[in-house]
Amino acid sequence: MKTYQPRKKDIKRDWHIIDAKGKILGRISTEITSYLTGKNKPSFSRHMDIGDYVVVINASEVSVSGKKDKQKVYRRHSGYPGGFKEVKYSQLLKEQPKKVIEHAVSGMLADNRLKDDRLRRLKIFSGETHPYGDKFNGKN
Repeated sequence: MKTYQPRKKDIKRDWHIIDAKGKILGRISTEITSYLTGKNKPSFSRHMDIGDYVVVINASEVSVSGKKDKQKVYRRHSGYPGGFKEVKYSQLLKEQPKKVIEHAVSGMLADNRLKDDRLRRLKIFSGETHPYGDKFNGKN
């Protein structure tokens, strides 16, 4: 018996909405990652992109456990002298709440050719309103 390989025409992408209000960042990031990779589907295959679309609302109200809201620091370097930047979690959540969830999900996805395509299907909004209401048809 051969292993089932889904064809592009057979791939059906669903839409999922996740409310981040009061939820732990790492917990919702793993849920988002499983939807983006398609691990929730029986036809999951590592080398194919069969994941779904994910819409995250209330990103500005996501929380972290412990003292991470004061201690967690996001670091990056441009590669130039003096190009090292540090931003605390609380400051980044205030200024760019989308980046907090995007960074967490990006770190959980595999670093391969499919990563960019999967991240493109992630739609993050800091408030409750979003333009994808017609995609859900009354289901999650």
